[in-house]
Amino acid sequence: MIAAADPMVPNLHRIQKVTQETSDTFTLALAPSCGRKCPAFRPGQFNMLYVFGVGEVPISISGDPATPETLVHTTRAVGAVTAAMKKMRPGDQLGVRGPYGTEWPVAEAHDRDVVIVAGGIGLAPLRPALYSLLNHRERYGRVVLLYGTRSPEDILYRTEIQKWRSQFDLDVHVTVDRATGKWRGNVGVVTSLIPKAPFDPYHATAFVCGPEIMMRYTILALLKRGVEKDSIHLSMERNMKCAVGFCGHCQIGPLFVCRDGPVFGYPRLEKLLDKREL
Repeated sequence: MIAAADPMVPNLHRIQKVTQETSDTFTLALAPSCGRKCPAFRPGQFNMLYVFGVGEVPISISGDPATPETLVHTTRAVGAVTAAMKKMRPGDQLGVRGPYGTEWPVAEAHDRDVVIVAGGIGLAPLRPALYSLLNHRERYGRVVLLYGTRSPEDILYRTEIQKWRSQFDLDVHVTVDRATGKWRGNVGVVTSLIPKAPFDPYHATAFVCGPEIMMRYTILALLKRGVEKDSIHLSMERNMKCAVGFCGHCQIGPLFVCRDGPVFGYPRLEKLLDKREL
């Protein structure tokens, strides 16, 4: 009998490329060490990344599911582990556990419009879903990306967004909380884009990721527009520590984000989102 691999033991990966996205946000491209193969992942899943001698953190996979041989993660330097990651360079090694979690239901959205609403770094967990939609563009109706950040300097994947904007089969709308420099685009919160966004709310599926307060107001705006509750999906990456449901750090009521999520249908969270103590 062959024993199952210990889910708490990371595999070694080597950094291939580091991309500085903004002043505090960066992207790591990783490849397995020792000739291993990266396990396939689904849009919306996450890995646990371990910096030796410092600790580990959960980070969504932000690369293309069609090219799983390279693991891509975008994160912000906000704690000891991610601050240590920001100092790493190509050739350095990280431990990786995963992938874990539920996925964006891209297959269930066939023949429907898809609206993706991202706030800040919330675009990173949504990017694999966008890749999947574009890789099979003929299966969907209109695909709309609504993206909001604090300022123009905080926009992620700037070159890629410009490329997406030039495509005739993808509607991209970006807004900032405050305009700086030469910004001539939309100014305001991302929910201000929803009323006039070009999608059919009665035949649309929505994927939403960002700060929890942003997601709550986005849900209200989508419902007001006419999107059905069952068609709204959220990513909740709150306080995950173990990724396998052991520690309880990420519990929301009866749910564990790492085990039951991070992607949830809105009806599962509807009665839990407004309870501050959860």
